[in-house]
Amino acid sequence: MQEYMKLHFTGLSDSGLIRSNNQDAYYTDPQGRFFIVADGMGGHAGGEQASHIATQEIHKYLLENWNSSKSSSQLLEEALLRANEAILQDQHNHPERADMGTTAVVLVFRPGEPPWCAHVGDSRLYRLRESQLEQITEDHTWVARALKMGDISPDEARIHPFRHVLSRCLGREDLNQVEVQQLDVKVGDRLLLCSDGLTEELVDENIACYLQESPLIDKAAISLIEAAKQHGGHDNITVVIVAVD
Repeated sequence: MQEYMKLHFTGLSDSGLIRSNNQDAYYTDPQGRFFIVADGMGGHAGGEQASHIATQEIHKYLLENWNSSKSSSQLLEEALLRANEAILQDQHNHPERADMGTTAVVLVFRPGEPPWCAHVGDSRLYRLRESQLEQITEDHTWVARALKMGDISPDEARIHPFRHVLSRCLGREDLNQVEVQQLDVKVGDRLLLCSDGLTEELVDENIACYLQESPLIDKAAISLIEAAKQHGGHDNITVVIVAVD
């Protein structure tokens, strides 16, 4: 990360129009070092608990090891695997939450390094560069895999009945792999972390429009949430926007 880059960031979460509770969780580090979005599942209490455990454990692990000699890639992978272990332990202690789990997408900016991200599930990281929006993460879902293989079309993917079926999430014994990647970030970029409550309602072209229409990222976050609600608001909606200046 170059010294001349400065980050401005904001986060916002809404329960949407259908659900009575919010099973999403997010965290923005006050110093701009890392950002987290998690989308829980597994019933009213379970999903909410899973996303909060994940956010807290990732936050805690990153803080404890921030100045260690570990690479950003190792740091992120270990943070998410630690969160997975914490959720599994909570499942063991509370059998009524045995089916809970959560997605997670994490973005870190360590001094002297390019930014890195890690994710599990279908919460996403996007990069808006000039007017072009690019999805950086690849959803861990049955539909995303079928789309990549050419078995279904993008239009079919958006309405497919299996589109919410995750192939990977936190809270599973068989989780042994976390997707970690280095990012190419330039001055002027905007980065968006979000839960699928946003992407279920808005196509990428609409997301790009709302991200770039306002120079104020707080206003852009509100616009994205409100637009998702106007398009149905069927799920909880969470956005974190990081502007690189």
